Amino acid sequence: MIKKEMIAMLLAGGQGSRLGVLTDNVAKPAVSFGGKYRIIDFPLSNCINSGIDTVGVLTQYRPLRLNTHIGIGIPWDLDKNVGGVTVLPPYEKSSNTDWYTGTANAIYQNLEYMEQYNPDYVLILSGDHIYKMDYEVMLDFHKANKSDVTIAVMPVPMEEASRFGIIVADDTGKITEFQEKPEHPASNLASMGIYIFSWPVLRDALIAKKDQSGLDFGMHILPYCREGGKRLFAYEFNGYWKDVGTLGSYWQANMELIDVIPEFNLYEEFWKVYTRGDIIPPDYVSNTAVVDKCIIGEGSEIYGEVHSSVIGPGVTIGEGAVVRDSIVMQDSFIGKGCQLDRAVIAQGVTIGDNTVVGTGEDAPNTFNKKVYAFGLATIGENSVIPSGVRIGRNTAILGETKAEDYPNGELASGGAIIHHDEKEGEHS
Repeated sequence: MIKKEMIAMLLAGGQGSRLGVLTDNVAKPAVSFGGKYRIIDFPLSNCINSGIDTVGVLTQYRPLRLNTHIGIGIPWDLDKNVGGVTVLPPYEKSSNTDWYTGTANAIYQNLEYMEQYNPDYVLILSGDHIYKMDYEVMLDFHKANKSDVTIAVMPVPMEEASRFGIIVADDTGKITEFQEKPEHPASNLASMGIYIFSWPVLRDALIAKKDQSGLDFGMHILPYCREGGKRLFAYEFNGYWKDVGTLGSYWQANMELIDVIPEFNLYEEFWKVYTRGDIIPPDYVSNTAVVDKCIIGEGSEIYGEVHSSVIGPGVTIGEGAVVRDSIVMQDSFIGKGCQLDRAVIAQGVTIGDNTVVGTGEDAPNTFNKKVYAFGLATIGENSVIPSGVRIGRNTAILGETKAEDYPNGELASGGAIIHHDEKEGEHS
């Protein structure tokens, strides 16, 4: 039997609906980040940097892009004969076919995968956070405390604690209470959704609770372990960690990368972030271009002005265009004379000449005011924007749009134009 001390199970099946049109055709962990990477690159890089060479990636929502990106794991040195990276989608069984219905249910459905490695410990990760963490240090903490379950926690401002799952622990780190988004939190230690389980404890808990609808770690497995007298400890993490679950936090995390000394440094030699690298020519900046405080991806052609922005690979920005405080993902085309301000432009978008994106006053979005906020204009992948139109703030666009979609040549602040792929039906 193959024996691994610790294996990782990476939950990457979520849609990430709070990212709106950015995840209409792609799972959240496969969304671009920092002009070069995808969100899933960060936990995968953490694994290999921490000496973990066996990772199961659980996919579900629109997995094609994610599967293609991961491949056989070459960029992360996870192309192993024994272990390595394995993509684990839901599958048809002899008696029934089940989608993953909760975080712990997804893990339960892959008991067979875990059993083949006979691990001492199992690391549970989420595929949609931006951070660097040495999981080996967390494992040492787990062993030192003879813990059955160790939960990574992070201090948050007390006034924000009610937004999180809160852990209450004593001076030794032993967990005494769980609070799920409490109105009056007893602690400011927020769960990061990163767990180390001793394998027998995890297996027994999953089997015991397998019939629970929507089986979830925070709601069901952790309380079950605590009520069963298991030793649960909180491992406090004080490094950079960002949940990019909303358009605002996603935009903010990207903008932080262009600081002179960024809090989250992508350039550290000792803790590299790996990603799939396509063969792309160098970027080109013309003599008419102005570029300052930016990340520019390989193969991009810059003829206009780019200020305080993150530009992905293969992007074209035309003459006279001005891009400011924006994210433009790979293979998008920004026409001549365009103006972009606080815009989030997904992959493969075409914007016609002299179009203004991100203008006017803020107004609540009429399609989904909770998602499309933060003063951003968001355009989903492969969308087409005609020339000469004006697009306000807190707006959303998806699909191939025409001049007639813009009354008086404008999509006012708070508006939305959503053209779903008719073959797929509406699924936002």
